[in-house]
Amino acid sequence: MSTCNLDHSHEDVKKKYESQAAFLPAEINSLFKGYLEKKHTQLELNEVFHLLKKYDISPVEVRGIKNEQLLQILEKY
Repeated sequence: MSTCNLDHSHEDVKKKYESQAAFLPAEINSLFKGYLEKKHTQLELNEVFHLLKKYDISPVEVRGIKNEQLLQILEKY
């Protein structure tokens, strides 16, 4: 993934999740509700935003990597 110098807000992450939810595995979707109900560091918000970014058009191999990384974050909540 490329580096982004923008900070993404909680609302940005929520909107990005909503736009990609139909493409995410059920396990990840079920964990997002709890995640979005809590506050997070800016670093984590940025990471989650970029994992969701272009998820729908990512190749299967890339989706697998994104899924693993999302699960590592979301399972904490």
